[in-house]
Amino acid sequence: MNEILSFAGHYWWLVFPLSGVFAVWGRSWTEASERRHQRRMELYRLKHPNAVEGHGPAEHPAHGQERPDRGNERSVQQVARLHDEIDRKWLSYELDAAKLIDYPTMTDVREPLTVAFLRAKREADSLRPEDPTTVTAEELSDYRSAVTSYDVAFQVAETEARRVRASGFSVEERQRLETARKLVTVAIDDAATAAERQTAYRRARRELDGLIVLPDATITSLEEKIAGAISARPEPTPS
Repeated sequence: MNEILSFAGHYWWLVFPLSGVFAVWGRSWTEASERRHQRRMELYRLKHPNAVEGHGPAEHPAHGQERPDRGNERSVQQVARLHDEIDRKWLSYELDAAKLIDYPTMTDVREPLTVAFLRAKREADSLRPEDPTTVTAEELSDYRSAVTSYDVAFQVAETEARRVRASGFSVEERQRLETARKLVTVAIDDAATAAERQTAYRRARRELDGLIVLPDATITSLEEKIAGAISARPEPTPS
């Protein structure tokens, strides 16, 4: 042991050149190991071509891009069903003139809650995916958040509309709304004559003028009901 220590004490300067030799040898050994690994992988691919299919570089998304998760498809469909359900609730107002007359604030864009609901609907509609199979986790999260906001905004607007009904109108205006409500009922009544229905429709529009604005979809739906029933039921001929 003393001899080894004595040798190390006299020839300590050999540490520096020998460290370089060891470093070169280490790199050579690592590179040789890598080459052996690559050869083994190549041989494995040749013998088992199907075992590694789909695991090449193309399988990985580009940096900064999120890969669509096929598992999100079911979640997207669930959110879309809620989206459709809220749309159906809104259509029950939009396509029913009598119901809108009963709850006029549902189409009154002067009401902040109505504006918030319509804005939330537009946002949810814009984020609805066309293809659920290509949606990323981030897109799903944005869509779910928008539909949730749409749902809440609609419920709040509907609750307020049912609470206030026509209380924001004067007594005379409420009477006009009630008259319009009755006229709309006549306009869509199959038992009424074509002349009665057309007259009732025109009078209802006059009563509502300046009070509430019916959406285009509401007017179209009402006119289609009137026209369809009139064309399907011929006028009775005088005896």
